[in-house]
Order: sequence, then structure tokens, then C-alpha cells
Amino acid sequence: MPAGSQPDDVAVVIPARNEADRVAATVTAAAGLTGVGLVVVIDDGSQDSTGALARRAGAVVMRHARNRGKAAAMQTGADAVSLIDQRERRKRPRHLLFLDADLAESAAQAGPLAVPVVAGTADMTIAVFAATVKLGGHGLVVGLSGAGIRRAVGWQPAQPLNGQRCLTRAAFEAARPLAPGWGVETALTIDLLRKGLRVTEVEVELAHRATGTGLRAQLHRARQLTDVARALAARR
Repeated sequence: MPAGSQPDDVAVVIPARNEADRVAATVTAAAGLTGVGLVVVIDDGSQDSTGALARRAGAVVMRHARNRGKAAAMQTGADAVSLIDQRERRKRPRHLLFLDADLAESAAQAGPLAVPVVAGTADMTIAVFAATVKLGGHGLVVGLSGAGIRRAVGWQPAQPLNGQRCLTRAAFEAARPLAPGWGVETALTIDLLRKGLRVTEVEVELAHRATGTGLRAQLHRARQLTDVARALAARR
């Protein structure tokens, strides 16, 4: 462990909406990661028992009365961590490890994402899943994000939309205000690299729910495409 670090230097932040079938397993696995001293779940307007199950699994749960989108959930979670850090009178703020709620038991493999951040060799890490899941048309959004990042900063991550990321508190604050909705990951990468912060990719053995091909999934991807396009347009 690097000098000055603490055994609970990392807080896991999990945005979640209608993830009752997986959120408890995700929380339990995340809480067992080395260096994690806090798990915060943001119930983003769920219509099921996501929040109750996350709390039962040991997470601190913050709830949005209505769905406000991923970026808003990330901000709420980071703010909650900050308040808890202040209440505990921590000398240094916790690093923020963002994980998706549908990782289930595979969240136990997220530890390598925090290693470079805790060691002080990276300001943000981005996960590269060792195994890919069915895209179902998702590749169009990935392509737009990757190409946009490359044009903006001259570097293209392997999985530009991957939401599994670890950031220092300083890096997170440098990226605020976050781009709205599903444009948040694309914007985070561009904004931090433009500010000279260190971003690196880490391969991990994580797995989430396969992307569907039905109408609901297609509408979701359309919203993603719109949000990513808006984030890129704001950064030209």
C-alpha cells in the first residue's frame, strides 16, 4: 500500500435503476474489494425494490424521486461520499470507483481499477472488459464516442463508453459539471485529458447484462447516441 494511504481509501459509487435482480450481489462483491470502505448506491427513480435490496446488502442508499440520468446519479453519489468523508473527518478524500449495478458477482474483479489511482500513477482508470457482451447495435454509439475522443485529444480508448472507472476526488472535481446523461463517460475522458490529467486503461474480468435488441433497448441506444453527440458538440 502506498505511503499515506489508508485501508479504506476507496468509495464505490453505483448508479442504479430497476436493478433489483442484481444490485445486492453487486454491492456485496464491491464491498469485499481491497481498499473499499464505503459503498454508495444511487437509486435513480427505480420502480422496484432496488434501493431496499441495496441497503439490506450494506450500501448507503441515496434516492432520486424521479429518474434523473446517469450523470446526475454519479454526482449525487460523489456528493454523498464527500459528506461522509467530512463527517468522518478524513484527512484525505476517498477515491471514487464507479461501477454499474448489473455487474453482480463479477464486481469482485473490479479491484485492479483502483490500483493505479491509489498508487498515484493515474488520475482516472477506464475498464476494458476482458470478455465482451452482445452489442445489439451498441457499436454505433461506441464508434461515435471513440472517434470523437480521438479527434478531441488524439487518443482513443478501447471501450470509450465503459462506465467502470476509478478517479481521484481531484479528478472528479476537475470534470464538473459533468456532461448530462449518457454523454458523461465521453466527456470525462476528453475533459481530464485536456486538463493534463493521467488516464489509463485497465483490463478487468467484469461482465454485465447483455445488451438487448428490442424496442426498449433501441430507444435506450438512441438516447445514448443523442447524449454522446451533445457532449462532443460541446467540446469542439
